[in-house]
Amino acid sequence: MRETFLFEYAVIRVMPRVEREEFINVGIVLYCAKQNFLKCVFELNKNRINTFSSDLDIEVVKENLVAFEKISSGSKGSGTIGQYDMASRFRWLTATRSTVIQCSKVHPGFCLNAEQTLLKLFQQLVL
Repeated sequence: MRETFLFEYAVIRVMPRVEREEFINVGIVLYCAKQNFLKCVFELNKNRINTFSSDLDIEVVKENLVAFEKISSGSKGSGTIGQYDMASRFRWLTATRSTVIQCSKVHPGFCLNAEQTLLKLFQQLVL
């Protein structure tokens, strides 16, 4: 039997009007310590978002999601938070906030391959 690895993930949401608490799932962030993996994927569907709020600046949302992606990968230009270790970056990204971009609660699971699990969750929960 192949070894499975504990992972944690959260759904990345766009909440055009925070006070209404309505949201659209736009991405997934997944962390697996044993596989040294932290990554997020997202897709903005302008038509879906405009259904909720036509005055939301999609380009600003996209810029913030790109920053989210940079922090998760720890890439150049990710700022101070991007230099933290993976676990700390994941905790920072998934912290509760009251902004247009929010994450769901963190959910655990077991996987064989973190990358494949990320893409599967993205397909199931976002697309």
